[in-house]
Amino acid sequence: MEHQTPLIAAIVGGLVLAFIFGAVAHRFRLSPLVGYLLAGVVVGPFTPGFVADQALTLELAEIGVILLMFGVGLHFSFKDLLSVKTIAIPGALAQIAVATLLGMALGWALGWPIGSGLVFGLALSVASTVVLLRALQDRRIVETERGRIAVGWLIVEDLAMVLTLVLLPALAGLLQAAGKADGALDFYEVGKAIALTLGKVVAFVALMLVVGRRFIPWLLHMIAHSGSRELFRLAVLAIALGVAYGAALLFGVSFALGAFFAGMVLSESPLSQRAAEETLPLRDAFAVLFFVSVGMLFDPRILLNDPLPVIGALAIIILGKSVASFFIVRAFGHPLSTALTISASLAQIGEFSFILATLGVELHLLPERGRDLILAGAILSIMLNPLFFVALDRMKQVIERFRPGEAADEHAPVAEEAPSVAATDLHGHAVVVGFGRVGALVGRRLQQAGIPILVIEDDVGIAGKLRQQGYEVLEGNAAKGAILSAANLPAARWLFVAIPNAFEAGQAIEQARKAAPSLEIVARAHSDAEIDYLRQRGANLVIMGEREIARGMIEHVLGTGDDARGTAPQPV
Repeated sequence: MEHQTPLIAAIVGGLVLAFIFGAVAHRFRLSPLVGYLLAGVVVGPFTPGFVADQALTLELAEIGVILLMFGVGLHFSFKDLLSVKTIAIPGALAQIAVATLLGMALGWALGWPIGSGLVFGLALSVASTVVLLRALQDRRIVETERGRIAVGWLIVEDLAMVLTLVLLPALAGLLQAAGKADGALDFYEVGKAIALTLGKVVAFVALMLVVGRRFIPWLLHMIAHSGSRELFRLAVLAIALGVAYGAALLFGVSFALGAFFAGMVLSESPLSQRAAEETLPLRDAFAVLFFVSVGMLFDPRILLNDPLPVIGALAIIILGKSVASFFIVRAFGHPLSTALTISASLAQIGEFSFILATLGVELHLLPERGRDLILAGAILSIMLNPLFFVALDRMKQVIERFRPGEAADEHAPVAEEAPSVAATDLHGHAVVVGFGRVGALVGRRLQQAGIPILVIEDDVGIAGKLRQQGYEVLEGNAAKGAILSAANLPAARWLFVAIPNAFEAGQAIEQARKAAPSLEIVARAHSDAEIDYLRQRGANLVIMGEREIARGMIEHVLGTGDDARGTAPQPV
C-alpha cells in the first residue's frame, strides 16, 4: 500500500504547518488565523519546497466553508439583532456601501472594469466573524452594549454577504457586459436568470422554514434520547453537510447558503448549544484547512511587485471602514468609546472576503491580482488588529479623564430589558448554576441535607423538568445582572457554579462576587489554568474532577478513604 497519497499529504501537511504557524502567531499575541494563512503560503505553489495538491485542498476547503457557515447559522440570533437594529442595520449597510465604493475607486485606478471593482469592494467591506468575536471575548465585552452592537453589525454584514453569494452568479453576465464598451446585453435573459435564482432560493428557504424547522429539531431530539453521543454528533454533521449538498443539488444554491440555513433552523432548538459543542472540533479542523487553502492561493510576490495597491487595499480596510463606522455610530448618538470599539472591531477582513474573492475569480469577475490584494489585506489587517485595541485602551483612559460621560464601562453587563425576572424569597439558600451531571449531584445532596436550593439554568427543557420536580428555577444566563439580582445572592450561603465552560463560569463568578463580596463560591474546572482563572474571578474553591478521581483511587488503594470503611465516597 502506498504510504504517500496526495489527499493524506494535503491534510497532514496543512494541519501540521497550521499548528506550528498558529502556535507561533499566538505566542506573538496575533490571531492564529495569521498562522493558518501563512501555512497555506508555505505549502502553496508560489513558495519553494513541499507543495500540497491544490485541487484536493480546495475540495477540503469546501467542507470547511460548509461547517463555517453552519456555525454562523447556529449562532445567528434574531433577538440579538433586533435588540440593536436601530444602529446595526443602517450602520452596517452604510459602512458596506462606503467600503465598496472605496474598493471600486481603487479598482478603477488599477484599470479594472466595474464588475471587478464591485466584487473587490464588497470583499473589503466585511469583517471576520472569528477575529471579531475573539477580540470581544478576550476583553469580556460581548455582553456590553458596544459588544452587542458589534455582533449585530456583524450579523447584518454576514446576511448581506450570503445574499451577495446567491446573486453574484446570476449577475455575472450583467457585470461582465458592463465592463465592455461594445458589450451587448440581453436584459431579458439576465432578468430571467436573476428571477430563476431568486425563485430557487425562495423555494429552498420556504422548505427549510416549513419542513426543516420542524423535522430537524425533532430528528435531533430523537437521537438525543437514544443516549448515544456518537450518533448525536454524526446526526449534526449529517444535517449540516446533507442540507448544504441537497440545497446545491436540488435548488442550485450555494453550499454556504444551505449550511447557513441548516444552522439557523437548528439554532432554535434547545439542543443547539450541544450541537455546536459536539461539532466544534471537526468544524475547527476543516476551518483550518479552509484558511490553509486560501493561503495557498496567495502569491507573496505581490507585496514587492504591487506595494502601492496593497497599501491602498489595507488603507480601505483599517482606515476607510473604521472612519466610516466611527462617524456612523456617533451620528446615531452613541458614546465616543462605543464608536471607537466598533471601529477597532471592524478594522479587518476574513472568511467571507476569501469566499467572495474565490467565487469572483471562478466567475471571471475578479482578476487573480485582485484576489492577491484581498489576501494581502486580510493577513496584514488581522496582524494589525490587536494594535487597534491596544490603542483603544489607551484612548479610553484619556476619554475617562477629560470626557467621563463618553466612556461607559466596557465590562458592565447590559441592563436587562423589561419584563424583569421575579426575585426569589429564599434566605440562607444555595444557588446552583447549571443542572447537568455535576449540578444534579450537588443539588440532590443539598436537598437531602435539607438546604433550600435555587437553580439557575439556561436550557429551557431542563428548567421545565426541574420545576415539575419542585425545584425553584431561574431561567437564563447566570452572568446577567437581572438573573443574579433575582437569585438574592447577598442572602445566600453558597454559590455552586457547575457549568463546564470556564469562560462563562468566570463571568458568572465575577458578577456574583461583585453582588455579594462575602458569598462562598465553589466552582468546577478541567485544568490548572482554569483553576487559576476562576480563582482570579473570585471563587473560594475550585475543584478539578480528574484530581478528585485520582484522590479517590489512591484513598481506596491505601485504605484511607470512606470506601475502605465500607461506604462509597459522596459525590460532593
